[in-house]
Amino acid sequence: MPLHFTPDEFSAGRAALQHSLQQAGLDGLLMFRQASMYYLTGYDKLGYVFFQCLYFGADGDLFLLTRTPDLLQAQLTSDIQEIHIWVDGDGANPAGDLTKLLQGRKLQGKKLGVEYDAYGLTAQNGMRLQAALDGFCTLSDASMLVTRLRLVKSAAELAYVRRAAELADDALDEAHRLAKPGADEGEILAAMQGAVFKGGGDYPGNEFIIGSGPQALLVRYAASRRKLDPQDQLTLEFAGVYRHYHACLMRTIVIGTAPQRQKDMHKAATGAMQACIDAIRPGRTFGEVFAAHAKAMDGAGFADARLNACGYSLGTTFSPNWMDWPMLYRDNPVELRPGIVLFLHMILVDGATRLAMNPGQTVIVTERGCDVLSRHSLDLVVR
Repeated sequence: MPLHFTPDEFSAGRAALQHSLQQAGLDGLLMFRQASMYYLTGYDKLGYVFFQCLYFGADGDLFLLTRTPDLLQAQLTSDIQEIHIWVDGDGANPAGDLTKLLQGRKLQGKKLGVEYDAYGLTAQNGMRLQAALDGFCTLSDASMLVTRLRLVKSAAELAYVRRAAELADDALDEAHRLAKPGADEGEILAAMQGAVFKGGGDYPGNEFIIGSGPQALLVRYAASRRKLDPQDQLTLEFAGVYRHYHACLMRTIVIGTAPQRQKDMHKAATGAMQACIDAIRPGRTFGEVFAAHAKAMDGAGFADARLNACGYSLGTTFSPNWMDWPMLYRDNPVELRPGIVLFLHMILVDGATRLAMNPGQTVIVTERGCDVLSRHSLDLVVR
């Protein structure tokens, strides 16, 4: 089974992590984020709800501790050579198994980083980890080490992002085809997700967001479906996904006739989008992009309808979230660099009028600005 990257690509990531560990004064890293494991080794799986840990040493040493159902998964999807299994059973404590493996590496008294901020490390397992390693070695939070490395994408990664963007456009084509009075949200959703799968894409890191009527104001998935009224609005937030790399789009489609208020919202939101695009330059910060968004929205009279963030980085992420670090919010000091992928969402939700207008698109930061990945315009679509 071919891996999704070449050996050189994985080697480059691991060499960068070795350097980061040495810079941080750490002897090794205990990884619990699936995205970190995938990025460094190709290991691709879903069952990270159970305890598993990928150890990587400052000397390049590497081993995986996981469960029996994931042994073949690791062997077939990754280049990990050393895989250990902890056995399910009443009272099983895999943190103890991990401690024994670290003892065998003569890591007693060493400094190890831990990805504490990980969906794959529950609070209970985190406490077990602390207890098992108490007095054996020194632990510190190193949740951001690999995440920071993943921020700037390589050429190989960007090729996957661009393919994901094509799949997102295919999904939007389906939404435009089906959105009309009487259309069923479920059929629209099925066609959009189906377009991604037909194009060779993957499941997204979280559910596609779809909502009409008052639920068009929601920016989270809700488990309900309805048919579109003759006068309605349909908000969609979704992603094309290829090899777990995401490219997102967001739209509010008007059904029937667009009220003037909604037209004004569209003008403000697309104006804010252009302001953000104009603000994206290498050397500027995530906070400066948000400031451009806020200035445009507030200047158009929509300060009460906008959000306090206008997007975030995208990359290879796993359930339950496709959002990656960092976000576009006020005063965020993280610097923009070529190769960063951003999802820009200009969300306006007006609770008083129950109207929404939410254009969003994915861009890649370049040497001179950014590339917009979608072939679709941000023009107001009325069906």
